[in-house]
Amino acid sequence: MKLIVAVVQDKDRRKVTDALLEAGYKFTNIASTGGFLREGNVTYLIGVPPDQVDAVIELIATNSKTREQFVNVFPPTIEPIGACMPSPVKVTVGGAIVFVLDVEKFKAV
Repeated sequence: MKLIVAVVQDKDRRKVTDALLEAGYKFTNIASTGGFLREGNVTYLIGVPPDQVDAVIELIATNSKTREQFVNVFPPTIEPIGACMPSPVKVTVGGAIVFVLDVEKFKAV
């Protein structure tokens, strides 16, 4: 048994959830927040047999996409707030981060 932990941007939550359900996978999702941009994510916990790992990862990849957005970056200075204008920087966000873990023991109680 494998445990897939997938962190997906909240904008892709609906598509990924629908695709997982349509394919017959059972999962738990947990609302989470990203550290860098502090934006909403969803973390999926999906238990599957080893031979289904690649199919689940492909399904998640197909239904979550990267996108670019501008973020204001403040320079690390000791100047008073408002002394300088932040400069917007283009960053790539979205997609999914997927971890695959071995499950040593699984028991429904």
